[in-house]
Amino acid sequence: MPQHTPPRPICANCDGFPTVTITTGTRTPDGQRKTITAHCPACLGTGHTTTTTRAHTRIGA
Repeated sequence: MPQHTPPRPICANCDGFPTVTITTGTRTPDGQRKTITAHCPACLGTGHTTTTTRAHTRIGA
């Protein structure tokens, strides 16, 4: 049987839309709009949050 991976939680800061394109208001010489791309700083452009790892691990028994 195949193993299914559980879905990762969606980033609360960008709601799953991690990358957006913003127009600068200027145009290129051929008439197209100039744009810049912005990524979500919380999820680094992935759209998902990662589970936090424990700060302390127990060593030994």
